[in-house]
Amino acid sequence: MSERTLEPLQLLLQREQQHCEQAQAALRDADRTEQRARLQHEQLVTYRGEYEARWSRQFAQGASMDILQCYRSFMQRLDQALALQARQLQLAERQREQARQQLLDIERRAASVRKLIERRLAELAASGRRHEQKLTDEQAQRLRWHASRHGRLLPQ
Repeated sequence: MSERTLEPLQLLLQREQQHCEQAQAALRDADRTEQRARLQHEQLVTYRGEYEARWSRQFAQGASMDILQCYRSFMQRLDQALALQARQLQLAERQREQARQQLLDIERRAASVRKLIERRLAELAASGRRHEQKLTDEQAQRLRWHASRHGRLLPQ
């Protein structure tokens, strides 16, 4: 095994890191979308409460049937808008969660590739050490053999 055998893994890691960056951007976008939907929902809830309080005071002083019908009609439309915005918020929350899960999956894959590269590098280093040891042992053997042929003693 050589350093060259790591090239495909390093390319794979680069691709996973790019996917990770894209997933992080998608999560940021989903966060912003959810925050906007939440803010709009909160604003509608606040407006509805203020509108209801204002007209409750007005009705305490008396109001015509036409005004009461307009109030009810507007409150129905406001409630519909609130329900629609609540669904938009739920959708944004689901999409944000999906984006978060996708990012976690990609990060997990990238971590697996990194770990595999680390293991391969460790294997390469161990193989190199074994090869060096083998060369050293062979050289020592040749020296002993050469010394024994020429009648010299080598230190042990």
